[in-house]
Amino acid sequence: QVQMVESGGGLVQAGDSLSLSCAASGRPFRAYVMGWFRQAPGKNREFVAAISSDSSDTNYADVVKGRFTISRDNAKNTLYLQMSSLKPEDTAFYYCAAGVTGPFSYEGYYEYWGQGTQVTVPS
Repeated sequence: QVQMVESGGGLVQAGDSLSLSCAASGRPFRAYVMGWFRQAPGKNREFVAAISSDSSDTNYADVVKGRFTISRDNAKNTLYLQMSSLKPEDTAFYYCAAGVTGPFSYEGYYEYWGQGTQVTVPS
């Protein structure tokens, strides 16, 4: 299986940028499709972005398209999420996830999940 640890979350102001990382260990990182999801207080977890194993394909939620960029470095076993023009509605716990097919938005395709990192953008 794959173990993942997210980092990079924090408190930022609206309009700022922030970069999240997800460090993976265990089975070969390069074999997995990777995704980012988020969950705000009182809401269901929602899809943010996903990337294929070789970075050839990406998928974004409409609400983050043009503001967030997902990328990965298979040599470093690390997934990234570069977030810009952050809004209060981006406040959530952000999770990385690994799956074997995709990059899909449905969380049922993802088998392994990290513990998450909090991103807070005050209004």
